[in-house]
Amino acid sequence: MRQQESVRKVQEQANATLFFNALTDDGMFEKIESLLPEYRERLYTPTDTLSMFLSQALNSDRSCQHAVDEWFMSRQAAGLSAVSTNTGAYCRARQRLPTQMVRQLVRHSGDELCQRLPEKWKWKGREVKMVDGTTLTMPDTPENQVVYPQPKTQQPGVGFPLCRLVGVLDLSSGGVIDVAFGPCEGKGSGEQGLLRTLLHNFNEGDVLLGDAFFPSYFLLWALQMLGVDCLCEQMGGRGRSTDFRKGESLGTRDHLIVYSKPRVKPDWLSQSDYDTAPATLQVRELRLSPRQGVKRKTLVTTLCCPKQYKKADLKVLYKDRWHVELNFRHIKTTLGMDVLSCRTPDMIEKEIWVYLLAYNLIRILMAQAALQAGCIPNQLSFKHSIQLWLAWGRRARVESYDDWIALMIGIGQKRVGDRPGRIEPRQKKRRPKPYPWLKKSRHAARQDVSRHGHENKLAA
Repeated sequence: MRQQESVRKVQEQANATLFFNALTDDGMFEKIESLLPEYRERLYTPTDTLSMFLSQALNSDRSCQHAVDEWFMSRQAAGLSAVSTNTGAYCRARQRLPTQMVRQLVRHSGDELCQRLPEKWKWKGREVKMVDGTTLTMPDTPENQVVYPQPKTQQPGVGFPLCRLVGVLDLSSGGVIDVAFGPCEGKGSGEQGLLRTLLHNFNEGDVLLGDAFFPSYFLLWALQMLGVDCLCEQMGGRGRSTDFRKGESLGTRDHLIVYSKPRVKPDWLSQSDYDTAPATLQVRELRLSPRQGVKRKTLVTTLCCPKQYKKADLKVLYKDRWHVELNFRHIKTTLGMDVLSCRTPDMIEKEIWVYLLAYNLIRILMAQAALQAGCIPNQLSFKHSIQLWLAWGRRARVESYDDWIALMIGIGQKRVGDRPGRIEPRQKKRRPKPYPWLKKSRHAARQDVSRHGHENKLAA
């Protein structure tokens, strides 16, 4: 009863717990109640700690000091007793926060987004789930280097611990359904290996949309067993070429072809599964016409019926795959998850899930605004939604229905442009300052400076 009451109290508090006030419904409250651990009464309860952690993920100043200062001022505004602005208690509360609780909230929020999709947002009545991988860096501490070692090609003392993350995202809402992450080297650390641990998130009738890293023979077979179709770019790097004169022609550069099972069993696949896999698989291959700045691509799909799934429709669907790149940019650049800040692997894992939960909560907000605006969430600006949400939380009356409607209208007004064929160079004009690279521990570098003074930066 005390735990349930503590969850309900967040509705009466300000700013730091704004997420639970406006972005969640009764289903989310019930999920939080079921995941809350037993805890004694503290200043920073699990719900308060999670709310402050989420606020850190959305603010440009993501320091613990800023989060505690905001908490201090919100208590003052609510007429509650003053608390210390020291960050020690909050940092310990973050360490106590159960990672399992945050992970389950991410998955629950992603499922909620998928289950409540309007039929008109789906592709031909089917749910499309995008998959892609990315990498994250983190502080260069011995603990992080053990779990997430830097690439072996990197000089010692120069690189940072590196984490590979593969996510399953919904195309219609942009929400994160689930992710898997681990080191960038070692068995099962590749994008396909991480994706195999996420296949339980696909339901019969779903469509997987991915790039050239994914359409391997055994992944296509695994998806076929689940009743899931896929549309991916043809897997490259192995000398595969497509001869459209072979197979059953379905049109210009569009045919059905039979793939044969590889003769060599992959290390990750058991012998029994290898023997169970069929000797051949029938797939469809089609080639996209090249456009300015983009090389021609060959797509592989199990959507083999040309009448139900026309080539033009598949081209448009694969073009929408770019949204997974944009969504990862929102998570890594807009939210700032590209460079993590925690110094231990346990806290790194927790930080990743908190960022993803903050992202999903904003996506819930955008989905609600899109329904009212008569558009789809991908047409709305993610950055604009965060800016409005933070400004609304500081100034609006949380309990006011009129203010909430105004927030929805404001989010729905900012549309992002559809700019096909846009080309931007991956280069920077502004040069970095001419300081030498740090190739040793900071402690050792400080000792060298105290003994010998600073190096001539231009000479170095």
